[in-house]
Amino acid sequence: MESKKKKILIITASSILAVLLIIGGFLYYFFLSSQFHPQKTTYLLIYPKDNAAVVYKKIRSQGNPGHIAAFYWLAKKFDYAEHIRPGRYAIKRGDNCLRVFNKLYKGRQTPVDLTIGSVRTMDKMAHYLSTQLMIDSAQIAAKLNDATYLASIGYTPESVPALFIPNTYQMYWNISLDDFFKRMIKENKLFWDESRTKKAASLGLTPIQVSIFASIIEEETNNKSEKPMVAGMYLNRYNAGMPLQADPTVKFAVKQFDLHRVSGAILHVSSPYNTYTHIGLPPGPIRIPTVESLEAVLNRTKHNYFFMCAKNDFSGTHAFSTTFKEHMQNARKYWKTLNEKRIYK
Repeated sequence: MESKKKKILIITASSILAVLLIIGGFLYYFFLSSQFHPQKTTYLLIYPKDNAAVVYKKIRSQGNPGHIAAFYWLAKKFDYAEHIRPGRYAIKRGDNCLRVFNKLYKGRQTPVDLTIGSVRTMDKMAHYLSTQLMIDSAQIAAKLNDATYLASIGYTPESVPALFIPNTYQMYWNISLDDFFKRMIKENKLFWDESRTKKAASLGLTPIQVSIFASIIEEETNNKSEKPMVAGMYLNRYNAGMPLQADPTVKFAVKQFDLHRVSGAILHVSSPYNTYTHIGLPPGPIRIPTVESLEAVLNRTKHNYFFMCAKNDFSGTHAFSTTFKEHMQNARKYWKTLNEKRIYK
């Protein structure tokens, strides 16, 4: 009798265990097993206006899911339709339903690696940012031209390129425009630490003025080793009260950036950026300068050169000179080569 009871208990326990294993396997398969199979990590962009149906459609089209009944069950159980969090969410190959649901429900976004580069105009900056963040380019452009707001943070529409320090920054895709600017202000202050600020002051310059010089150098040469030399030449002219006569500023004034020759009527264009007709610095940087160019100004090479001219070997480097006579000799060599190559503008 006891043997029979024992057998019944074993059979019952085995049956329960089998049922539990089946249920466990079922739950594991639908909730914890790999159900998403994008070819590579895809990023789900959920906008404030998106409803649950739109989100589900994006998940199906981008995540290449298998059986996601568990995801829908979780969404219904936790009323996801009323708790949609806008943002940028990564769906990786091999993700399961529970992981993907938790990301979306709890707002666990994947930050954007936003690279601020040496952009030439703020219009391009606005467009670029709008392709990386959930901010409309028109809103960004309006902020970059809002004189009242910019004055409150120490800039003007002309000098605002100096705010941006080229680097790669992690931030959420749905960051607000105000928070984006707060982040850029913070990064600017981190860059302009006590050491760099003192270096700028020793040159008689503010950080914005350093940025203006650096933007000109950025346009003048791509040669890293030459940048401190170019910086020294322009600082010599600036300190002597001479016009900078920087061709890139004239190109910026007329928005003709591919000119090889800056001559004739173009040199007399009426613009505060025309450093042939205006002594001193233009009102703002002519592009966002790289850190390399900013450092070139802060660590400029001390020399007695006041002139420079592109070398006629088109190496991208320059011939420096102390006197105007020497400068014109170098300039004639360069012009002669341009003529030979039939480059007239």
